[in-house]
Amino acid sequence: MSMSKTTHRIYLFTLTLIVIISFAVIIQKGLPFYKISIEERFFHADYKSLKPSGTIGHGFGILGSFLMIVGIISYMLRKRFRLFSRLGLLKHWLEFHIFLCTLGPMLVLFHTSFKFGGIVSISFWSMVAVFLSGIVGRFIYIQIPRTIEGRELSLHEISNMKTDICEIIKDVKNLDEASLHVIIESTKKKVEIYNKNIFVRYYKSLRSDSKTIRDVKISIKKNKLSKEEYVKILHLIKNEISLNRKIEMLTTMQNLLKYWHVAHLPFAFVMLIIMAIHVVITILFGYKWIF
Repeated sequence: MSMSKTTHRIYLFTLTLIVIISFAVIIQKGLPFYKISIEERFFHADYKSLKPSGTIGHGFGILGSFLMIVGIISYMLRKRFRLFSRLGLLKHWLEFHIFLCTLGPMLVLFHTSFKFGGIVSISFWSMVAVFLSGIVGRFIYIQIPRTIEGRELSLHEISNMKTDICEIIKDVKNLDEASLHVIIESTKKKVEIYNKNIFVRYYKSLRSDSKTIRDVKISIKKNKLSKEEYVKILHLIKNEISLNRKIEMLTTMQNLLKYWHVAHLPFAFVMLIIMAIHVVITILFGYKWIF
């Protein structure tokens, strides 16, 4: 089962909007309480509700923990078991996993009321590490071309996705030889100056690609092309340049993703284990919520 592009955009927009609105509402309600010192909070009107064991504060902790657990377990089940393979595309589940594991930690942060220590602080900072490493992991993930189902493409499959620009645009009228030469050169794989830092290399590659696209735009605008022809040529060139970049960095990104899992998963397990201990201790000490 797949979403149309429009439905997918609405889906992503809705998830993003939920996080933004949730953050805005909590800040609007609790900022006067959160911004004062720990000592002064005891005398604040919202202390009983927003403190970690308060009605709202405790609710943030329960809901945030629940969302993170659901986000982690549901994505792992969808990814690792064939039984769930028909339940939507993997990339959509990943997006839902990111949503839950963004909203969840945010609620847990407000549950702590920005005060944490002891063993709970280990869980909190593990959660922060999981969240930040998740952002890096998402960056690495989207650099590796995949099928619509989310399967990683091989180098051969990616190479086959490249098109023969000359063959496609040969029927385009009013395109002079100089512009044609610029277009052909723009889609050739460039050898960049090597840099050990993958992010520096990626940044330099993006800058180089942006410059190439600007040069192509300037060149083809000199020709009397229709809007459809202009958009078509530009789309083809951007696609070819993107594929060249991904082919060049494929092996590096694949290796990075393997190393990323080694760092990401232990933090997630530490966070969940200490979270479970925290919940058990809280119950043993008699702290209850609305039930």
